Amino acid sequence: MANLLIVEDEKNMQEIIVEYMRRGGHTCFTADDGIDALMMLKNNPMDLIILDIMIPNLDGFSVCKMAREMSSLPIIMLTAKESEDDKLKGYHLGADDYMTKPFSPKVLLAKANALLRRSSALPADAINAGKISLVPASHKVCADGQEIVLTNKEYELLHFFMVNPGQIFSREQLLNRIWGYDFEGTSRTVDTHIKTLRQKLGDEGRHIVTLIRSGYKFEG
Repeated sequence: MANLLIVEDEKNMQEIIVEYMRRGGHTCFTADDGIDALMMLKNNPMDLIILDIMIPNLDGFSVCKMAREMSSLPIIMLTAKESEDDKLKGYHLGADDYMTKPFSPKVLLAKANALLRRSSALPADAINAGKISLVPASHKVCADGQEIVLTNKEYELLHFFMVNPGQIFSREQLLNRIWGYDFEGTSRTVDTHIKTLRQKLGDEGRHIVTLIRSGYKFEG
């Protein structure tokens, strides 16, 4: 169904994740450390990464940052910590979701499937607003004639805004729509993603408007 890269140095945990992902019909590739993970990603077409933070050589944050520079594929990070700051750091670097250990492998599979569905089941026609052009079929986004690389969640936010111009969405509504009802983070995640999305869009980031005490809207 999809090619998944499992980056986990604890062999028992790695085997459990692989077993459940394969039950879900996916093909699994594994890496025990950060360097192997990046080499695997470079040499094999992947659809999603399940990435532990505490891995040898390069930690998960570093791998996430470098992987995001290479691709916009979804990234789920695994952590033994419940620190909100760690999660926000991961989202800032491009992670799409988090699972805190110990976790249910069934829930992890469900999250992986949800991310895969969101990244593939999109209309093909280009959407334009101002100097922003978005092509759902390829996830290609251009701003003022320059192609920009977005994380999966940044892309989903931009796509959602562009197909719902002028509508006001609260942070909670955006969390539920983009991250899902089982998301473990807080509304600060929305602010962090919109901040980086605006930065990447440059002058065109002005289309995403903050409304005090209300949320955000896209003015096309």
